[in-house]
Amino acid sequence: MVNQVGTTTPAPARSGEPPRPGGSPETGQPPRTGQAPQAGEPPRSGEVEPRPARDRLGRVNAVAVLLVCVDVAALAVVVRGLPWTWAAVAAGALLGVRASCRLYRRRLWLSWLHDVPRSTIATATAFALVTGLSLAAGTRPATIAAVQWAIVGFTVWSEPARLFVFAFGRWARRRFNRCDRTIVVGAGKVGATLTTAMLQHPEYGLRPVGFVDPAPALDPADLPLPLLEENLADAITRLRAGSVVLAFSRATDSPLVNAAITAHRLGCSIFVVPRMYELHQDGPDVERLRSFPLVRLSTAPTTRPSWWVKRGVDVLLAGLALVVLAPVIGLCALAVLLESGRPVIFRQVRVGMDDRTFVLYKLRSVRMTGEDDSQVRWSVVGDRRVGPVGRFLRRTSLDELPQLWNILRGDMSIVGPRPERPGFVREFSAVHDLYWARHRVPTGLTGLAQVHGLRGDTSIVDRSRYDNYYIANWSLWLDVRILLLTVGELLCRNNR
Repeated sequence: MVNQVGTTTPAPARSGEPPRPGGSPETGQPPRTGQAPQAGEPPRSGEVEPRPARDRLGRVNAVAVLLVCVDVAALAVVVRGLPWTWAAVAAGALLGVRASCRLYRRRLWLSWLHDVPRSTIATATAFALVTGLSLAAGTRPATIAAVQWAIVGFTVWSEPARLFVFAFGRWARRRFNRCDRTIVVGAGKVGATLTTAMLQHPEYGLRPVGFVDPAPALDPADLPLPLLEENLADAITRLRAGSVVLAFSRATDSPLVNAAITAHRLGCSIFVVPRMYELHQDGPDVERLRSFPLVRLSTAPTTRPSWWVKRGVDVLLAGLALVVLAPVIGLCALAVLLESGRPVIFRQVRVGMDDRTFVLYKLRSVRMTGEDDSQVRWSVVGDRRVGPVGRFLRRTSLDELPQLWNILRGDMSIVGPRPERPGFVREFSAVHDLYWARHRVPTGLTGLAQVHGLRGDTSIVDRSRYDNYYIANWSLWLDVRILLLTVGELLCRNNR
């Protein structure tokens, strides 16, 4: 079935009761469904083809680039008379603090007056940091004064230039229609009013191209733009939309959440009209389009520069771990060989990012028999084929160490939602809301759900909720926290 607002909706499960396992397929109970999924079947998840990387990375905001350029130019003017060390310190502090205060962000409302308080606070913070550092270093008073005057001079040069950039950006949007093609989800009074405001005020940078709504509140003839008959994913692809605005709709909340995730996976900017928007205050993630507040949702983690840092750390840590733990892996492999023979490495198809399958590697912990039921059997708890070595490997998670090779290959990450088998992905996606959405990022060796105790016979719904929370709130610091919690979980579990 095709959901007009969101994505391809999975077909209903053929069993009378949804599966209730959680954690991982190594521990827990078999899913209580009427019929086990067949090995190799594709998952019934949200079939959304992600936008090519060149399209996502190519959407550079000209205003943000110009703001960086004018600040760099102002720095080049004011630091010429400083020692090169202090010139570098002042430039790094100013640009770093101003970037952390999001002065170079993409924005709809190009207002210099609205941005002045944030810019002033950022420059004052950099002033205080550089002054404190120079005093702690015992710098001569004359040099300290020169650095301080350089920062003051930066403000004198930078702020008028920023005023010009904002004015030029508004003019270019109106004159050359330099706007993001935008789809409005919600064909009601609020959506129609917003669309009219976008059409009349292109200086906000959004150019609406149509509505998507499975239950429009207004007659299509009363809408300022056509009501699109296709689903949101197809509309974004066909119209090459770069932004999606979620206005109110008479449809249930679930299709709207699906719409946000669909746009997220396709690399679109997402704006949400909040409930009680008349009373909604401005904030760090709130844009203004005339009198309407729009909450800007964070971009997909995989489109951020920090994601490349995550990938680099994955490769570095996985490579080091393989070298350091090679003796441990070798001893475990020898124990498996002595207990149950070959093969030592167990291979299994799992579902990764964007529903692509890959071969996952583990140390085999189950004795080989004539029948391979690994794709359809959920749990081996209590299975007599698991010997003492296999139980030890599972209890200590040492059987997972070969997945470091999957991380090096790019199939997985160190931190992310745990991968599942195609048949169970299909089954869980059919009965659990937003299970399919957890495949927006690479799967991981450990994850937020696992460090919160969702291992073994635990709820798939809770696990999916944690995985989607992780994706929505991803940061490098969150990955560090999960790694630290994973170490604590392994130590505590091993000492029980």
